Amino acid sequence: MSPQVFGEIVRRFLESGSRVEIDGLGLFRLDAQGQIRFAATGRPRVFIAYVHEDAAQALRLYRDLEAHGLAPWMDTQKLLPGQNWPRAIEEAISVSDYFIACLSTHSVLKRSQFQAELRYALDCADRMPLGHKFLLPVRFDACQVPARIQKEIQYVDLFPDWRHGLTKLLAALGYSGSV
Repeated sequence: MSPQVFGEIVRRFLESGSRVEIDGLGLFRLDAQGQIRFAATGRPRVFIAYVHEDAAQALRLYRDLEAHGLAPWMDTQKLLPGQNWPRAIEEAISVSDYFIACLSTHSVLKRSQFQAELRYALDCADRMPLGHKFLLPVRFDACQVPARIQKEIQYVDLFPDWRHGLTKLLAALGYSGSV
């Protein structure tokens, strides 16, 4: 797509009263004079991987991260109708600054897309510079942490005290404010 065609599409959406947000890049909007303005997000992108049974807790985490100025990515919040979701998820993982694996008694034993996402994230982490934090495991309950993760990566518990665990997670994400 040419830059002119892209610009025309953005302009049409903006003139219809919509805003145009490109994940991980920024937000286009119309100013008072009708000029297109772009604001880069610059916020750390955080992919949230979870299983369906943990959707409520994952959504709570998504909202908490967003409230603290991060740019979380969660399938139910970001995927669009008609989008090729396996490809979109892989792309979202590969462009993320962090990958949060939501571990629970449901997720660690279930054969699901979560396992594929976790394996892909581990592959992405292997390509990161040594010492770079990418995979951030969180536990929603007292589940067994997978051996490969437990052997190499520190996890944080979001139970029994969600706020305490969230404070630790935010610190790992580079957030220095209060929860």
